[in-house]
Amino acid sequence: MAECILWGMNDRLAEDARLGDDIRLLGRILGDTIRTYEGDAAFDQIEEIRRLAVASRRLEDVASRERLSRTLDALSTAQAVAVVRAFSYFSLLANIAEDRHHIRCYRENRRAGRPPLPSTMRGLFADAKERGTRREEASTRLAAVRVHPVLTAHPTEVRRKSNLDCQLAIAEGLGRLDSRDALPEETEATITELRRLIAILWQTRMLRTVKLGVRDEIENALAYFDYTFIEAVPALVADVEDAIAALPGAGERPELPALMAVGSWVGGDRDGNPFVTAQMLEAAFQRQSERVFDHYFDEVHALGGELPISGLLTRITPGLERLADHSPDRSPHRQDEPYRRALTGIFARLAATGQALGLKHQHRTAVGSAEPYAHASAFIADLDEIDASLRADDSALLADGRLRKLRKAARAFGFHLATVDLRQNSEVHEAVVAELLREAGVAADYSALDEPQRERVLLAELASPRMLRSAFAVYSELALGELEIFTAAAAVHRRLGPESIRQYVISKAESVSDMLEVALLLKETGLVTPGASPSSRLQIVPLFETIADLRRAPGTMKAWFALPATRALVASLGDVQEVMLGYSDSNKDGGYVTSNWELYKAETALVGVFREAGVRLRFFHGRGGTVGRGGGPSYDAILAQPPGSVQGELRLTEQGEVIASKYANREIGRRNLEALFAATVRASLDVEPHAGHEDFHAAMEELSADAMAAYRDLVYGTDGFVDYFRATTPIVEISELNIGSRPASRKTSTRIEDLRAIPWVFSWAQCRVMLPGWFGFGSAVAAFDARRGAAGRALLTRMWAEWPFFQAMLSNLDMLLAKADLSVAARYKELLSDARLADAIFERIRGEFEATANAHLEITGSADFLAANPSLARSIRNRFPYLDPLNHLQLELLRRHRSGETDERVKRGIHLSINGLAAGLRNSG
Repeated sequence: MAECILWGMNDRLAEDARLGDDIRLLGRILGDTIRTYEGDAAFDQIEEIRRLAVASRRLEDVASRERLSRTLDALSTAQAVAVVRAFSYFSLLANIAEDRHHIRCYRENRRAGRPPLPSTMRGLFADAKERGTRREEASTRLAAVRVHPVLTAHPTEVRRKSNLDCQLAIAEGLGRLDSRDALPEETEATITELRRLIAILWQTRMLRTVKLGVRDEIENALAYFDYTFIEAVPALVADVEDAIAALPGAGERPELPALMAVGSWVGGDRDGNPFVTAQMLEAAFQRQSERVFDHYFDEVHALGGELPISGLLTRITPGLERLADHSPDRSPHRQDEPYRRALTGIFARLAATGQALGLKHQHRTAVGSAEPYAHASAFIADLDEIDASLRADDSALLADGRLRKLRKAARAFGFHLATVDLRQNSEVHEAVVAELLREAGVAADYSALDEPQRERVLLAELASPRMLRSAFAVYSELALGELEIFTAAAAVHRRLGPESIRQYVISKAESVSDMLEVALLLKETGLVTPGASPSSRLQIVPLFETIADLRRAPGTMKAWFALPATRALVASLGDVQEVMLGYSDSNKDGGYVTSNWELYKAETALVGVFREAGVRLRFFHGRGGTVGRGGGPSYDAILAQPPGSVQGELRLTEQGEVIASKYANREIGRRNLEALFAATVRASLDVEPHAGHEDFHAAMEELSADAMAAYRDLVYGTDGFVDYFRATTPIVEISELNIGSRPASRKTSTRIEDLRAIPWVFSWAQCRVMLPGWFGFGSAVAAFDARRGAAGRALLTRMWAEWPFFQAMLSNLDMLLAKADLSVAARYKELLSDARLADAIFERIRGEFEATANAHLEITGSADFLAANPSLARSIRNRFPYLDPLNHLQLELLRRHRSGETDERVKRGIHLSINGLAAGLRNSG
């Protein structure tokens, strides 16, 4: 929606009116649906609550607020559940209307010929043309770009796929209503279809009744390839090539490699998830391969229908003639149709390959038997042969249709569809390696060794061709399970090629030995070749996630490069080393300000370490959905990275509900992929340190120290804080939601340290505090002002005006402050039986919120939150009245549940309210 605010007030008001029309239409249909299925009394009750909520929030009418509270408190459990469902669905429908409005604005700006946004492909190349960039330079630069969004199964998406599919169909219906060519009867038919879809949505269970398994998560991830990736990724690469060709310069349109591909953690992320096993890794690749083969079968079959070109009327290359001659298609009807025969041969080879891989049979049957492809590159070569033949006969127009996109798809997806990362905690690796070394008689107690001793033992084993694992030793269940994963990974590598698994991520990486342990385990299955100069087929990726880890990261990597054996591992991978940075746990550890600053410092220092070592650095950003987990607009976040840290390559996680919001709709998904690509290219041009920022860095160092002190004093230094958190947020109830296969805590513990970052952030969002996204900033600015006075405040204002890092940090903080509502949060503190403790902690939170809000407004010079983003401000303002009843009922149902009420509908109502609030707040987890 941001595009709509750029072109003047009148345009914006007109566009806002159209959005309002869409929301009212969907709201009316929802109301009619409720009346039909729940009766007039239920409809009247829900409508009365809606009117009171709007009057209470927008008109600040005290009488309405009091009457709303009395009405909600008087609801029976069954009535409360119905109201929660109604307001939850309204939020979902409002989201659909806003997303559709976003698309509408973009399209109308294009039609009006308005300047493109910098985050779009058009904007990127418009700037390139203005700078005088020539075709040859653009081709060289962009050929080295690699952008990989990585899907995770992190549990913050509360919607079921059935609901999501229905919502997508509603969005399509709204799109049809925008058609200026629609006949009246077509418009009426569309509205009838919307009524049908909303009736289905109302009668479809919103919550899962059983916990998701890993196989379910695999299927959920695959859905986004159908929604967006399998079409959008190839199209994006083709558009880049066309845009380069439109630049001035010599030469033909370039043929670029796979600039973008999609990764996944689903089926490979074992950190804290005992349900991810070798069998699940195999299952992930089985389903991924089946999905991409289905696409290839469909496209090759369609191409056969599109290319009935007669050899009597065209010239073909010898290569195409060989393909046609090797085809099992002997039909006399196609003997003069070499392209069709070549494609039926390719289809037959794909079918044979699928059979060899053990994939489910495709819907269509090959015309005969053929030799399977040994690897995806042979399939790509055959497609390229068809392309070359068409172009040689002046049929580039035909080659640039479906065939071109299929060739791009094959390069991006291979036979594996998505590269799956493996991930495990360093403590698990240590335990497995210690067991292997003990049973092999190498080290009786590896865990007792200090770091230099560990390195010596590991390096010696890495140089030796001897395997540690013995058929005669008895190993623990943990060790056997981990070794099975490595064995399965090696088998996948052999079967589907090196792009199937490229990264092994080490959680809680703290030292060189943590990385060497993984190298040793990879050696056990042939993924690392031993010797004095060992080589690796996988990137060994340290994940630095706590504040202490981030501070140690430069030293750890310098020590890694200093060892000849590990430097040889890096060299074997093309002198590229990947490093992953954890946003979620660093925030939970040190707070929002310190997490942001320590990540920035670590990146800056790592750039220097890598430059000195002569190694290319690739960062993998472990960003979550909400600001408290590194979320916020990806385009702005990438541009805010330190100079030199984006070296043409970028990997970043896409998590939870953010995956659906970005990629469920194909058009929105395509634009999000464009934004990632454009930001990566733009940030890669920013390689020199920014001059004159030394005072900015010194100021941030002060702010960070004070913010972290305030945050840790509250979260880790306040007696009773854990009790406050567990009582005043729905953390326990969130952990009971069936939204993911992974447990909410790493250990059986109530400590904040052991709680995963996702439920930590999710819980604070539900009670409208949003604490992880802002706490500590107010105290930090107050201390800075006390030390520096007016000159210090002027410096902070200059940082806001000139420094992308500070701008991004404050912009994200701005969004969280706008979404927070401490008047709602104040009521949640009543859930804690110790009233004195509840009051004391809440007053600290309230005081810090006020200090943070005031500091933010003064530094930015804004009169209110989101002053620079009125569309988002309007969206939040319009949503608040519909969130208030959800929060009120969640609080009441939590009271009933925790007092021992056993009615199953109470718990269901709580879970529905969590769903509804997550939908209303959008990036809440």
